[in-house]
Amino acid sequence: MGLRDPNKSSPVLCNRLTIRHSSEADAAAIAIVVTNAFGQPQEADLALALIAAPERTISLVAECNGRIVGHVLLTEIGAPTRAVALAPLAVEPEFREMQIGVALVREGLAQAAGEGYQAAFVLGRNAYYERFGFRSPLADSFDVPWQGAQFMALELTPGALAGKSGALVYPDAFFA
Repeated sequence: MGLRDPNKSSPVLCNRLTIRHSSEADAAAIAIVVTNAFGQPQEADLALALIAAPERTISLVAECNGRIVGHVLLTEIGAPTRAVALAPLAVEPEFREMQIGVALVREGLAQAAGEGYQAAFVLGRNAYYERFGFRSPLADSFDVPWQGAQFMALELTPGALAGKSGALVYPDAFFA
């Protein structure tokens, strides 16, 4: 599958995509990917702070032909059930149409479920995250500073959020 990079004359190709856990050696590459994806360094600062913090995280990178081109982070949060926050998700702009973000999210959620997390929360574009089962109404009973239509929840265990409400406690790095 190829995608034309507007800054280059030849298409960008990804012949081999690998999703794996990040390592300390990946920090610089993660910072570059996240900064490029968001167009500013604040999200990269968040990702690196969360990875280094004592909170439990699932940090995955996507490698295309050996180059890190994507990253997703799921961080444990305080909630009425065992839950993670999905943030940030980043893919190098020239690789966005190759479903790399989709692969990262699916693998991250599968790993979170496999580790016993029962729910996931995300702030993002509804049209993107609803494909994974995230729903805004499911998050309405939880209190966060960014409450609204783009704040969504997903039950990794059926019924995990039924009848539950209250404040969600995010790590301090989310507020830095």
